Amino acid sequence: MNRGVWSALAAYTIWGFIPIYLKWLNQVPALEIVGHRIVWSCLLLCAYLLATRSWRSFAMQSPGFRIAGAYLVAALLLSINWLVYVWAVNSGFIVDASLGYFINPLISVLFGVLLLKERLRNWQWLAVGLAAVGVIYLTLAHGALPWIALALAFSFALYGLIKKTSPLGALPGLTLETGILFLPGLAYLLFVEFHSDGAFLHQGAAIDLLLVGCGVVTAMPLLLFAAAAQRIPLALLGLLQYIGPTLQFLIGVLIYDEPFTSDKFIGFGLVWIALLIFALEGFMYHPARTVHPPHAIKA
Repeated sequence: MNRGVWSALAAYTIWGFIPIYLKWLNQVPALEIVGHRIVWSCLLLCAYLLATRSWRSFAMQSPGFRIAGAYLVAALLLSINWLVYVWAVNSGFIVDASLGYFINPLISVLFGVLLLKERLRNWQWLAVGLAAVGVIYLTLAHGALPWIALALAFSFALYGLIKKTSPLGALPGLTLETGILFLPGLAYLLFVEFHSDGAFLHQGAAIDLLLVGCGVVTAMPLLLFAAAAQRIPLALLGLLQYIGPTLQFLIGVLIYDEPFTSDKFIGFGLVWIALLIFALEGFMYHPARTVHPPHAIKA
């Protein structure tokens, strides 16, 4: 396998094992974890830009007021996505969260049709329809919308929709977004610290290292993903992306004993069949197409 494949495997594997990392922080409130994720990832990304001498290029690409507004919306969507995900993992809903990332590509495709006037091929319509049936079945079976999955899928799909027309690439874009969120995130962490509720420096060195490491587990897979996207075909990258939610699902069921009832099996099964159709159709339609690094990132 070439370096692109290894980079993609590493990125999706890190994303897949993030639930275990977050479980180690389950005594820390979700909002505080997100605050640390924002602050430390921003600092790490700025350090990366300085180390690679990319800061001047980043400054020259800084967007105008109108585009900066789009990045503000993107940053808010990203923070919502992170907050819902962290809360879901530490509240025992890893399986539900994984469903969100299974259906996310299909939601993105649907947004492309509704908002960007893109056209779907017949097999793609079938995949979207099957996924919708799966979500509807889960809703009827449990008497409530699978809101965790839908919140994750829609927030990330909207984030990707905004980033699709954004001028910055994945890394400078994420640096700008975490920069926008940096002061509010830092202010919140200082607030909880002054009210004696903060975990940082109060719950032991292990928790401190894990909180600082939130920046690494945010930025590192993105660096690997960007490297992979430059080197391997779009179809292969699309197939590999399901490693992340598959690992999350298996971790939720096998390690943390989250319930996976027959109703969930039917609902998830419909979504999995939809993804199989979608992935195979894409692989057959674009067997050798390559891409530049996508603007959207995984949570």
